[in-house]
Amino acid sequence: MIIRSKAPLRLGLAGGGTDVSPYSDQFGGAILNATINKFAYATLIPLQEPQVVLKCYDIDQHHVYENVNYFDLGTDTLRLIKGIHNRIKREFKIELPLYYQLETYVDAPPGSGLGSSSTLVVAIVAAFAEWLGLPLGEYDIAQLAYSIEREDLGLSGGKQDQYAATFGGFNFMEFHTDRVVVNPLRIKEEYIHELEFSLLQYYTGTSRLSSKIIDAQVKNVNRGNSKSVEAMHALKGYAFSMKEALLRGKLEVIGELLHESWLSKKNMADEISNPVIDEIYEAARENGAIGGKMSGAGGGGYMMFYVRSNALYHVRNVLQQFGGQVERVSFYDKGVITWKTKST
Repeated sequence: MIIRSKAPLRLGLAGGGTDVSPYSDQFGGAILNATINKFAYATLIPLQEPQVVLKCYDIDQHHVYENVNYFDLGTDTLRLIKGIHNRIKREFKIELPLYYQLETYVDAPPGSGLGSSSTLVVAIVAAFAEWLGLPLGEYDIAQLAYSIEREDLGLSGGKQDQYAATFGGFNFMEFHTDRVVVNPLRIKEEYIHELEFSLLQYYTGTSRLSSKIIDAQVKNVNRGNSKSVEAMHALKGYAFSMKEALLRGKLEVIGELLHESWLSKKNMADEISNPVIDEIYEAARENGAIGGKMSGAGGGGYMMFYVRSNALYHVRNVLQQFGGQVERVSFYDKGVITWKTKST
Protein backbone atom coordinates (compact mmCIF):
# COMPACT_ATOMS: atom_id res chain seq x y z
CA MET A 1 0.00 0.00 0.00
CA ILE A 2 1.28 3.45 -0.95
CA ILE A 3 0.54 6.55 1.13
CA ARG A 4 0.28 9.95 -0.50
CA SER A 5 -0.23 13.40 0.97
CA LYS A 6 -0.45 16.96 -0.18
CA ALA A 7 -0.42 20.22 1.78
CA PRO A 8 -1.15 23.70 0.40
CA LEU A 9 1.26 26.60 0.34
CA ARG A 10 0.06 29.93 1.74
CA LEU A 11 -0.14 33.63 1.12
CA GLY A 12 0.53 35.77 4.18
CA LEU A 13 -1.92 38.63 3.87
CA ALA A 14 -1.11 40.59 7.04
CA GLY A 15 0.83 40.33 10.29
CA GLY A 16 3.72 38.28 8.92
CA GLY A 17 6.67 38.16 11.29
CA THR A 18 4.64 38.62 14.47
CA ASP A 19 4.53 34.81 14.85
CA VAL A 20 8.28 34.73 15.47
CA SER A 21 9.71 34.48 18.98
CA PRO A 22 10.60 36.58 20.97
CA TYR A 23 8.01 39.05 19.66
CA SER A 24 5.11 36.58 19.88
CA ASP A 25 6.18 35.56 23.39
CA GLN A 26 6.40 39.12 24.69
CA PHE A 27 3.50 40.78 22.88
CA GLY A 28 1.43 38.07 21.18
CA GLY A 29 1.32 37.75 17.41
CA ALA A 30 -1.56 37.86 14.93
CA ILE A 31 -1.56 36.84 11.26
CA LEU A 32 -4.14 36.66 8.48
CA ASN A 33 -3.27 34.12 5.80
CA ALA A 34 -4.87 31.95 3.13
CA THR A 35 -3.80 28.78 1.35
CA ILE A 36 -3.46 28.65 -2.43
CA ASN A 37 -3.48 26.12 -5.25
CA LYS A 38 0.20 25.30 -4.94
CA PHE A 39 1.20 22.23 -2.97
CA ALA A 40 3.89 20.17 -1.33
CA TYR A 41 3.47 16.47 -2.19
CA ALA A 42 4.79 13.37 -0.45
CA THR A 43 4.54 9.73 -1.50
CA LEU A 44 5.59 7.11 1.06
CA ILE A 45 6.15 3.53 -0.10
CA PRO A 46 6.92 0.94 2.65
CA LEU A 47 9.84 -1.34 1.74
CA GLN A 48 10.79 -4.86 2.81
CA GLU A 49 14.53 -4.47 2.14
CA PRO A 50 16.58 -2.57 4.77
CA GLN A 51 16.73 0.74 2.93
CA VAL A 52 15.54 4.32 3.12
CA VAL A 53 15.25 5.82 -0.36
CA LEU A 54 14.77 9.58 -0.63
CA LYS A 55 13.76 11.11 -3.97
CA CYS A 56 13.21 14.88 -4.06
CA TYR A 57 12.19 15.56 -7.64
CA ASP A 58 11.97 19.35 -7.45
CA ILE A 59 15.57 19.73 -6.27
CA ASP A 60 16.86 16.69 -8.23
CA GLN A 61 18.13 14.74 -5.22
CA HIS A 62 18.07 10.91 -5.05
CA HIS A 63 19.83 9.01 -2.28
CA VAL A 64 19.71 5.46 -0.93
CA TYR A 65 20.64 4.71 2.70
CA GLU A 66 21.26 1.17 3.93
CA ASN A 67 20.27 -0.17 7.37
CA VAL A 68 19.22 3.20 8.80
CA ASN A 69 17.98 3.45 12.36
CA TYR A 70 18.61 7.12 13.12
CA PHE A 71 20.14 9.55 10.65
CA ASP A 72 23.20 11.65 11.28
CA LEU A 73 21.62 14.98 10.35
CA GLY A 74 24.72 16.64 8.96
CA THR A 75 24.28 19.72 6.79
CA ASP A 76 23.12 18.35 3.44
CA THR A 77 19.99 19.33 1.52
CA LEU A 78 18.03 16.34 2.85
CA ARG A 79 18.59 17.29 6.49
CA LEU A 80 14.94 18.34 6.81
CA ILE A 81 13.63 14.90 5.86
CA LYS A 82 16.19 13.14 8.04
CA GLY A 83 15.08 15.25 11.00
CA ILE A 84 11.48 14.15 10.46
CA HIS A 85 12.51 10.48 10.39
CA ASN A 86 14.48 10.82 13.63
CA ARG A 87 11.72 12.70 15.46
CA ILE A 88 8.97 10.26 14.43
CA LYS A 89 11.00 7.31 15.71
CA ARG A 90 11.92 9.07 18.95
CA GLU A 91 8.60 10.77 19.68
CA PHE A 92 6.47 7.68 19.18
CA LYS A 93 9.01 5.16 20.54
CA ILE A 94 9.11 3.10 17.36
CA GLU A 95 11.54 0.28 18.07
CA LEU A 96 11.42 -1.48 14.70
CA PRO A 97 13.43 -0.01 11.81
CA LEU A 98 11.50 2.10 9.32
CA TYR A 99 12.24 1.12 5.73
CA TYR A 100 10.57 3.11 2.99
CA GLN A 101 10.90 5.12 -0.17
CA LEU A 102 9.86 8.77 0.18
CA GLU A 103 9.22 10.88 -2.92
CA THR A 104 8.60 14.61 -2.63
CA TYR A 105 7.81 17.55 -4.86
CA VAL A 106 6.92 21.19 -4.12
CA ASP A 107 5.17 23.52 -6.57
CA ALA A 108 7.32 26.49 -5.51
CA PRO A 109 11.10 26.65 -5.11
CA PRO A 110 12.82 26.95 -1.71
CA GLY A 111 13.01 30.57 -0.61
CA SER A 112 9.85 31.51 -2.50
CA GLY A 113 8.17 33.17 0.49
CA LEU A 114 5.16 30.85 0.28
CA GLY A 115 6.17 28.61 3.19
CA SER A 116 7.36 25.77 0.96
CA SER A 117 9.79 24.12 3.40
CA SER A 118 7.39 24.06 6.35
CA THR A 119 4.56 22.90 4.10
CA LEU A 120 6.68 19.98 2.94
CA VAL A 121 7.37 19.04 6.56
CA VAL A 122 3.63 19.01 7.24
CA ALA A 123 2.99 16.80 4.19
CA ILE A 124 5.68 14.31 5.24
CA VAL A 125 4.59 14.20 8.88
CA ALA A 126 0.99 13.58 7.76
CA ALA A 127 2.14 10.74 5.47
CA PHE A 128 4.04 9.09 8.34
CA ALA A 129 0.99 9.52 10.60
CA GLU A 130 -1.18 7.77 8.01
CA TRP A 131 1.32 4.94 7.53
CA LEU A 132 2.01 4.30 11.21
CA GLY A 133 -1.45 5.09 12.58
CA LEU A 134 -0.15 7.91 14.77
CA PRO A 135 -2.77 9.67 16.93
CA LEU A 136 -2.26 13.19 15.51
CA GLY A 137 -4.95 15.83 15.11
CA GLU A 138 -4.54 19.10 13.21
CA TYR A 139 -2.94 21.04 16.04
CA ASP A 140 -0.67 18.06 16.78
CA ILE A 141 0.62 17.84 13.20
CA ALA A 142 1.27 21.57 13.01
CA GLN A 143 3.03 21.71 16.37
CA LEU A 144 5.14 18.62 15.63
CA ALA A 145 6.21 20.08 12.26
CA TYR A 146 7.11 23.35 13.99
CA SER A 147 9.07 21.57 16.71
CA ILE A 148 11.08 19.52 14.19
CA GLU A 149 12.13 22.62 12.25
CA ARG A 150 12.74 25.06 15.06
CA GLU A 151 13.87 22.84 17.94
CA ASP A 152 15.39 19.71 16.41
CA LEU A 153 17.00 21.36 13.39
CA GLY A 154 17.48 24.86 14.79
CA LEU A 155 15.98 26.59 11.74
CA SER A 156 14.88 30.17 12.31
CA GLY A 157 11.27 31.11 11.64
CA GLY A 158 7.76 31.45 12.96
CA LYS A 159 4.74 29.19 13.25
CA GLN A 160 2.22 30.36 10.67
CA ASP A 161 3.41 28.15 7.79
CA GLN A 162 2.91 24.86 9.63
CA TYR A 163 -0.56 25.83 10.86
CA ALA A 164 -1.66 27.24 7.49
CA ALA A 165 -0.59 24.06 5.67
CA THR A 166 -2.34 21.84 8.23
CA PHE A 167 -5.65 23.72 8.53
CA GLY A 168 -6.01 25.32 5.08
CA GLY A 169 -8.39 28.05 3.94
CA PHE A 170 -8.56 31.62 5.25
CA ASN A 171 -7.44 31.79 8.87
CA PHE A 172 -6.80 34.45 11.48
CA MET A 173 -4.11 33.05 13.75
CA GLU A 174 -3.06 34.20 17.20
CA PHE A 175 0.35 33.29 18.61
CA HIS A 176 1.28 33.23 22.28
CA THR A 177 4.09 31.74 24.37
CA ASP A 178 2.21 28.56 25.19
CA ARG A 179 -0.46 28.23 22.50
CA VAL A 180 -1.60 28.95 18.97
CA VAL A 181 -5.24 29.69 18.21
CA VAL A 182 -6.47 29.16 14.64
CA ASN A 183 -9.69 31.00 13.80
CA PRO A 184 -11.14 29.83 10.46
CA LEU A 185 -12.89 32.69 8.65
CA ARG A 186 -16.24 32.27 6.90
CA ILE A 187 -15.85 34.63 3.97
CA LYS A 188 -18.54 35.05 1.34
CA GLU A 189 -17.71 33.28 -1.89
CA GLU A 190 -18.08 36.42 -4.00
CA TYR A 191 -15.54 38.22 -1.81
CA ILE A 192 -13.03 35.43 -2.37
CA HIS A 193 -13.59 35.47 -6.13
CA GLU A 194 -13.15 39.23 -6.29
CA LEU A 195 -10.01 39.06 -4.17
CA GLU A 196 -8.59 36.39 -6.49
CA PHE A 197 -9.40 38.56 -9.50
CA SER A 198 -7.65 41.59 -8.00
CA LEU A 199 -4.42 39.88 -6.90
CA LEU A 200 -1.30 39.25 -8.94
CA GLN A 201 1.75 37.30 -7.84
CA TYR A 202 5.15 38.12 -9.26
CA TYR A 203 8.03 35.68 -8.87
CA THR A 204 11.26 37.64 -8.90
CA GLY A 205 13.27 34.64 -10.05
CA THR A 206 15.51 34.89 -7.02
CA SER A 207 15.12 32.96 -3.78
CA ARG A 208 16.35 34.10 -0.39
CA LEU A 209 17.45 32.46 2.84
CA SER A 210 14.61 33.50 5.14
CA SER A 211 16.53 32.48 8.26
CA LYS A 212 19.04 35.33 7.79
CA ILE A 213 16.24 37.90 7.57
CA ILE A 214 14.41 36.39 10.53
CA ASP A 215 17.62 36.33 12.57
CA ALA A 216 18.01 40.07 11.93
CA GLN A 217 14.40 40.63 12.99
CA VAL A 218 14.90 38.60 16.18
CA LYS A 219 18.09 40.50 16.99
CA ASN A 220 16.23 43.81 16.65
CA VAL A 221 13.52 42.68 19.07
CA ASN A 222 16.04 41.34 21.59
CA ARG A 223 17.91 44.62 21.48
CA GLY A 224 14.71 46.56 22.04
CA ASN A 225 15.10 48.34 18.70
CA SER A 226 12.09 50.66 18.92
CA LYS A 227 11.79 51.12 15.15
CA SER A 228 11.57 47.38 14.58
CA VAL A 229 9.24 46.67 17.52
CA GLU A 230 6.87 49.50 16.60
CA ALA A 231 6.80 48.20 13.03
CA MET A 232 5.73 44.79 14.30
CA HIS A 233 3.04 46.33 16.49
CA ALA A 234 1.72 48.07 13.37
CA LEU A 235 1.80 44.83 11.36
CA LYS A 236 -0.23 43.06 14.00
CA GLY A 237 -2.78 45.88 13.89
CA TYR A 238 -3.06 45.57 10.11
CA ALA A 239 -3.90 41.86 10.51
CA PHE A 240 -6.95 42.80 12.58
CA SER A 241 -7.93 45.57 10.15
CA MET A 242 -7.60 43.34 7.09
CA LYS A 243 -9.60 40.55 8.71
CA GLU A 244 -12.42 43.02 9.33
CA ALA A 245 -12.27 44.36 5.76
CA LEU A 246 -12.33 40.87 4.29
CA LEU A 247 -15.26 39.68 6.37
CA ARG A 248 -17.26 42.80 5.48
CA GLY A 249 -16.36 42.69 1.80
CA LYS A 250 -14.56 46.05 1.86
CA LEU A 251 -11.99 44.78 -0.58
CA GLU A 252 -10.92 48.22 -1.78
CA VAL A 253 -9.40 48.73 1.67
CA ILE A 254 -7.19 45.64 1.34
CA GLY A 255 -4.87 47.21 -1.23
CA GLU A 256 -4.34 50.24 1.01
CA LEU A 257 -3.67 48.03 4.03
CA LEU A 258 -1.17 45.97 2.04
CA HIS A 259 0.71 49.13 1.12
CA GLU A 260 0.77 50.47 4.66
CA SER A 261 1.84 47.12 6.08
CA TRP A 262 4.64 46.82 3.51
CA LEU A 263 6.01 50.19 4.57
CA SER A 264 5.94 48.98 8.18
CA LYS A 265 7.45 45.59 7.35
CA LYS A 266 10.49 47.22 5.75
CA ASN A 267 11.25 48.79 9.13
CA MET A 268 11.58 45.39 10.81
CA ALA A 269 14.99 44.64 9.26
CA ASP A 270 17.13 46.15 6.51
CA GLU A 271 17.34 42.83 4.66
CA ILE A 272 13.60 42.69 3.91
CA SER A 273 13.83 44.86 0.79
CA ASN A 274 16.48 46.03 -1.66
CA PRO A 275 16.71 48.49 -4.59
CA VAL A 276 15.46 45.94 -7.15
CA ILE A 277 12.41 45.03 -5.07
CA ASP A 278 11.69 48.71 -4.44
CA GLU A 279 11.90 49.47 -8.16
CA ILE A 280 9.46 46.67 -9.04
CA TYR A 281 7.09 47.72 -6.28
CA GLU A 282 7.05 51.38 -7.30
CA ALA A 283 6.53 50.50 -10.98
CA ALA A 284 3.49 48.40 -10.07
CA ARG A 285 2.10 51.18 -7.87
CA GLU A 286 2.61 53.83 -10.56
CA ASN A 287 0.67 51.74 -13.07
CA GLY A 288 -2.41 50.71 -11.09
CA ALA A 289 -1.48 48.53 -8.12
CA ILE A 290 -2.96 49.96 -4.91
CA GLY A 291 -0.59 48.07 -2.66
CA GLY A 292 1.46 44.95 -2.26
CA LYS A 293 4.19 43.19 -0.32
CA MET A 294 6.90 40.58 -0.45
CA SER A 295 5.63 37.14 0.51
CA GLY A 296 7.17 35.59 3.58
CA ALA A 297 10.24 37.10 5.19
CA GLY A 298 11.11 39.23 2.16
CA GLY A 299 14.38 39.74 0.36
CA GLY A 300 13.32 37.73 -2.71
CA GLY A 301 10.87 35.11 -3.88
CA TYR A 302 7.27 36.11 -4.59
CA MET A 303 5.71 39.56 -4.47
CA MET A 304 1.94 40.09 -4.25
CA PHE A 305 -0.06 43.06 -5.54
CA TYR A 306 -3.66 44.19 -5.14
CA VAL A 307 -4.53 45.90 -8.43
CA ARG A 308 -7.39 48.12 -9.60
CA SER A 309 -9.54 45.98 -11.89
CA ASN A 310 -9.21 48.34 -14.87
CA ALA A 311 -5.41 48.22 -14.61
CA LEU A 312 -4.93 44.50 -14.01
CA TYR A 313 -3.56 43.54 -17.40
CA HIS A 314 -1.52 46.71 -17.71
CA VAL A 315 0.23 45.98 -14.40
CA ARG A 316 0.79 42.41 -15.57
CA ASN A 317 2.60 43.71 -18.67
CA VAL A 318 4.65 46.17 -16.61
CA LEU A 319 5.78 43.42 -14.23
CA GLN A 320 6.74 41.11 -17.08
CA GLN A 321 9.23 43.72 -18.28
CA PHE A 322 11.32 43.01 -15.16
CA GLY A 323 11.93 39.46 -16.38
CA GLY A 324 10.13 37.54 -13.65
CA GLN A 325 6.99 35.41 -13.79
CA VAL A 326 3.51 36.89 -13.31
CA GLU A 327 0.75 34.60 -11.99
CA ARG A 328 -2.88 34.88 -11.02
CA VAL A 329 -3.87 33.82 -7.49
CA SER A 330 -6.17 30.87 -6.86
CA PHE A 331 -7.18 30.07 -3.27
CA TYR A 332 -7.61 26.56 -1.85
CA ASP A 333 -9.89 25.87 1.10
CA LYS A 334 -8.52 22.59 2.51
CA GLY A 335 -5.52 21.71 4.64
CA VAL A 336 -3.19 18.73 4.43
CA ILE A 337 -4.81 15.51 3.21
CA THR A 338 -3.57 11.92 2.99
CA TRP A 339 -4.81 8.89 1.11
CA LYS A 340 -3.80 5.34 0.30
CA THR A 341 -3.47 3.83 -3.14
CA LYS A 342 -2.21 0.62 -4.75
CA SER A 343 -1.03 2.38 -7.89
CA THR A 344 2.65 3.11 -8.50
